[in-house]
Amino acid sequence: MAQNRDKRNDNAAQDDLEEYTVFVNRCAKTVKGGRRMSFSAVIVVGDKEGRVGVGFGKANEVSDAIRKGGDAARKDMRKITLRGKTIPHDVEGVCDGGRVLLKPAPDGTGLIVGGGMRPVLEAVGIRDAVGKSLGSKNRLNVVKATMNALLKLRSAEEIAAARA
Repeated sequence: MAQNRDKRNDNAAQDDLEEYTVFVNRCAKTVKGGRRMSFSAVIVVGDKEGRVGVGFGKANEVSDAIRKGGDAARKDMRKITLRGKTIPHDVEGVCDGGRVLLKPAPDGTGLIVGGGMRPVLEAVGIRDAVGKSLGSKNRLNVVKATMNALLKLRSAEEIAAARA
């Protein structure tokens, strides 16, 4: 059992993925003896070459929550369509109350985004983009809305093939 766990950790260390902890939340449950604390973590994992995943982990310890979130993010890896180091076109993403607008930017502009959008875009490998978070400020919903927007991206060839 311990050997399997060690092998899994070795694979995680070698998979050259960048891992970003977006936020860790402490939750308290009131029980007969007082408050019982638990933690949740939102983790973003990406290879900076167009693949990204988002994971949500919950546990009684912070490190376990982060590990579970990282594992979930690795299982949820998605391929994103890029144009160089920016996005191909304007796009809007929605998740619950969170709304995100993303626009391409010229080379050298950098990432002009806020909140939970930055770690997602950095993990994908986007260097130049402008974004605006509208609606909810809940970072989990902003991260999910950003993923929703990125999954809507299409290249010019894909759009032309769909029209034909």
